[in-house]
Amino acid sequence: MSLPIYARTKFIFIALAVLAVYSYGWKVTEINLGELFSDFHLVKPLVKELVHPDLFSRQKQSQTTEAEFFLTTDPSGSKTSGHPGKKLVLSQSSGQIGDRLTVAGLRLKANSKGTLFWVNEIEQEFPLGNFTTNATGNFQKDVTVPPSARGNRQTVRAVVTWPEGSLQVSETLHLTIDKMVETLFLALMATTFAILIAIPLSLLASRNLMTGNLLGTIIYYSVRTTLNLLRSIEPLVMAILFVVWVGIGPFAGVLALGVHSIAALGKLFSEQIESIDTGPVEAITAVGARPIQVVVFGVLPQVILPFLALSFYRWDINVRMSTIIGFVGGGGIGFLLQQWINLLQYNKAGTALLAIAIVVITLDILSAKIRERIAA
Repeated sequence: MSLPIYARTKFIFIALAVLAVYSYGWKVTEINLGELFSDFHLVKPLVKELVHPDLFSRQKQSQTTEAEFFLTTDPSGSKTSGHPGKKLVLSQSSGQIGDRLTVAGLRLKANSKGTLFWVNEIEQEFPLGNFTTNATGNFQKDVTVPPSARGNRQTVRAVVTWPEGSLQVSETLHLTIDKMVETLFLALMATTFAILIAIPLSLLASRNLMTGNLLGTIIYYSVRTTLNLLRSIEPLVMAILFVVWVGIGPFAGVLALGVHSIAALGKLFSEQIESIDTGPVEAITAVGARPIQVVVFGVLPQVILPFLALSFYRWDINVRMSTIIGFVGGGGIGFLLQQWINLLQYNKAGTALLAIAIVVITLDILSAKIRERIAA
């Protein structure tokens, strides 16, 4: 059976309208799938660091050796700085900014990685590059006298490091665990405060309980509007406000997540109250019960289990939200993660991301089981 002409025409118009909307959206959002492949090399080093989190480490030993270099106005610098006993030798002991030098290391720790530094007369240190010693402890590297050279007497410093001893939990992992615990309790305190305030507000925001008279209707719309306004403000914006108000730290994060959770739980709780069976409420009201007795004996017994399930789910959400809250000073693991990203320490950031993923997955499984048991 074929569709009538008006139905086919309507379908064509709807399809064209949807196509136009998505075409415009594609243009506005500047989607370019080719960049995902052509520019992948830019993000590859970052991804490589992130997937190698700093979980365990060994104690590091270091060896430092130096050679002197003098800035002169004479373009022909004297050759070879150092004597047979030295472990760091320069191809020339004096010269000008921009001159090429060959730095040779002798009898250092074999098969170890190191870094060359240029230290000017006022003790400012600038990295020149990395090197690796060979089986005899020697290396050779060409460098340029940097513009940061100040004063007359300069120093070229070679620092060789190597691990020793057994593997131990890294300092990064210690910090991550400490901040992850802070994050869990940050979310827990915010959720608890929100529940205590959201329950009475949800009663005032329930249509079936409040719209029986003019005063109740006014209270209903006022509370409902307030909850909607608070829900429309992102926790990140609230966190910025509270960081300015109470200072950087987890307290600001608790306040930001708490206020947003009050609005979210208030709405969810009120919807649960609006869907209750009105029979018990009418029966209790008919025997002359006061409003508070109606709520305690007619409403709460019907919604207590859904309230618990929603509360656990909100705690799960707040743990994830607290990561972003920390980026603006709200404490928790996010604050640590933001510092490591700003310092380009992506392997340490990878440790924090791994911890977040483990905690979120664990909480998700745990809260799902709790909600399942509550619902049963």
